[in-house]
Amino acid sequence: MAPDTLLALATFSIVSCGTPGPNNMMLLSSGATFGFRRTLPHIFGISGGCVIMVLLLGFGLAGVMARLPGLFTALHLASTAYLLYLAWRIATSVGVGATSPRGKPLSFLDAAAFQWANPKAWAMTLGAATSFSRPEHFAADIAAIALILCVAGMPCIMLWTGGGTVVRRVLARPAQLRIFNVSMGALLVLSVLPGLFELVRRV
Repeated sequence: MAPDTLLALATFSIVSCGTPGPNNMMLLSSGATFGFRRTLPHIFGISGGCVIMVLLLGFGLAGVMARLPGLFTALHLASTAYLLYLAWRIATSVGVGATSPRGKPLSFLDAAAFQWANPKAWAMTLGAATSFSRPEHFAADIAAIALILCVAGMPCIMLWTGGGTVVRRVLARPAQLRIFNVSMGALLVLSVLPGLFELVRRV
């Protein structure tokens, strides 16, 4: 990959990972509720999940889904249900030291699986795989894209978690934190609706 292409890919990765979206809203909420250290598995799960998406989409899954549109519909519905479940988990999070079984951050696997339910992750990984890969060097380019998305994106999503820890100092009372998390859960639900309406329109 040429240096100018690598620079363009890094810029794309920073902008895509750093702008607001479901992942960053969830990290903001997790940082505010559980703190930075306990949110680290969530951070690594996002990066790992995006790497897996790039590799799988780059090496054939996109073609399979184009030939089997029913599979895309089924995956979309399943991912929407999972996204709503995660929004519920955010809204019902009760914070550090809570005795509720819901009072825990997302695990690495939860966060990695969430990328398949995240419309922004689909757009980002498909866009990177199709825009920055060359047919004659496809395998090497897909591997480079996955690596750069991870390396360039990690500091961006960490900043959102850090922002949550700052918000945490402001939300000193449990009632304030509950309002914040319910708001984050509601925003996550709203982010699902456009894709769901589009799916219903096509069906």
